[in-house]
Amino acid sequence: MSRTVRAALVQTEWTGDTASMVAAHERYARDAAAQGAEVIGFQEVFNAPYFCQVQDEEHYRWAEPVPDGPTVSRFRELAAELGMVMVLPVFEVDGSGFYYNTAAVVDADGTYLGKYRKHHIPQLKGFWEKFYFRPGNLGWPVFDTAAGRIGVYICYDRHFPEGWRALGLAGAQLVYNPSATSRGLSSYLWKLEQPAAAVANEYFVAAINRVGREEYGDNDFYGTSYFADPRGAFVGAPASDTKGELLVRDLDFGLIDEVRHQWAFYRDRRPEAYGPLTEA
Repeated sequence: MSRTVRAALVQTEWTGDTASMVAAHERYARDAAAQGAEVIGFQEVFNAPYFCQVQDEEHYRWAEPVPDGPTVSRFRELAAELGMVMVLPVFEVDGSGFYYNTAAVVDADGTYLGKYRKHHIPQLKGFWEKFYFRPGNLGWPVFDTAAGRIGVYICYDRHFPEGWRALGLAGAQLVYNPSATSRGLSSYLWKLEQPAAAVANEYFVAAINRVGREEYGDNDFYGTSYFADPRGAFVGAPASDTKGELLVRDLDFGLIDEVRHQWAFYRDRRPEAYGPLTEA
């Protein structure tokens, strides 16, 4: 059955402090709601700078509990006011010394549905994430929302096909991938991997990237956020590579069934043959 979902994503520059960053995202959310969006997703650690460009204990100050911290609490109220599902990526603290790169998912009535914790944690120049984050330990949940079945992957996760597949097997129709990705080799991969994941798993992908330079490093985040459909095509044009932007796109969820009938990847899987892959 065909059902069109109006979905939104936000890419934006770091404004200099959490209060103004949160206020900017609230304005984006209100704009998206005014355009009829049913679901919106924000960029990786959206209420903070991408502090992982350096290794410094001062940056633990950006962490907050999920869902009871100030940012998720505020956007739960906003979600209920606007009647819009929200994907909220933040730096999570879960007890002394336990930190995660997390995205909370909130339904259109403000109900907290759960969270995804980033599984794959990089540790290389400009992306010193193991200094801050533990690997995710909550699996790959898919959330039943007013806008459909929503999954989340986060940034570096996108290089690993296993989680994309787990989300598809759990029934995801749309997967948000909030990121902080800078210019260089990844620019080529950015427009390759996520459309390929959408094809391989036959669902929609919302690829979100930060944009601009920030105060804690030299990374130049290049935006170029987009939606990809189950055939790997962009839904409308990608966003700017230099400035903040709100994208609102109509996603025909009926295309998921159509593509899965044409390309029967789920039917033709051979899980009984894949055991050695988990033993390597």
